[in-house]
Amino acid sequence: MKKFIVIIVCCLMASYASSQQASPGTNSTLAQKASKEATREAKKMQKDGWTVAPGSVALDRIVENAWMKQLMADDNGNPRYIYADGNAVAETKSAAEMQAIELGKLQLASMIQSNMNSLISSNVGNAQLSTQEAATVTEVVLSAKNQIAVELGYVDPTFKLFRNIGKDKIEVQVRLFYDIKQSMEVAKKVIRNELKTKLKLNEEKLEKLMMSS
Repeated sequence: MKKFIVIIVCCLMASYASSQQASPGTNSTLAQKASKEATREAKKMQKDGWTVAPGSVALDRIVENAWMKQLMADDNGNPRYIYADGNAVAETKSAAEMQAIELGKLQLASMIQSNMNSLISSNVGNAQLSTQEAATVTEVVLSAKNQIAVELGYVDPTFKLFRNIGKDKIEVQVRLFYDIKQSMEVAKKVIRNELKTKLKLNEEKLEKLMMSS
């Protein structure tokens, strides 16, 4: 019996060691792919005249960090982040940066809205809504983009790039990332509040509408 227990313990320890060794390999593969894609993108950006702010990390490293985020997955193997680019031109760097971030946020909000529309559309039947209620739910989801963008708050860009346009204009490009699970919670909060106001749905129906698979 003691020998049997010892064998089990040894197997468990070997299994744990194997799982610990798998992670670095996975991370290494991810880093290699990110580095390859980043090098290609960074070269094109530099050729197109993009630069980083003085004192910032080098452009190729900034782009590589962004690619790492783009390739990251959650525990289920699904993408961890949604991301969007924002571009704007203005007479000052700060004005262009602010506009670029807002445009990027609107793109993020549009993607989040689309994800919520897919989720809720698949749940309408389970929530046992009337035809009129279902129509109102669809209307609320489709009009939620701007409010979702507001609820996202300030999204810190993973990178900011600059280039001069003409004599007195500067263009700014940013890339924004947002955790997908967190983004869905933001959207659920917005849509839940709207539905409570417009339809006064009870909690049971709201939970069925917002239920993730």
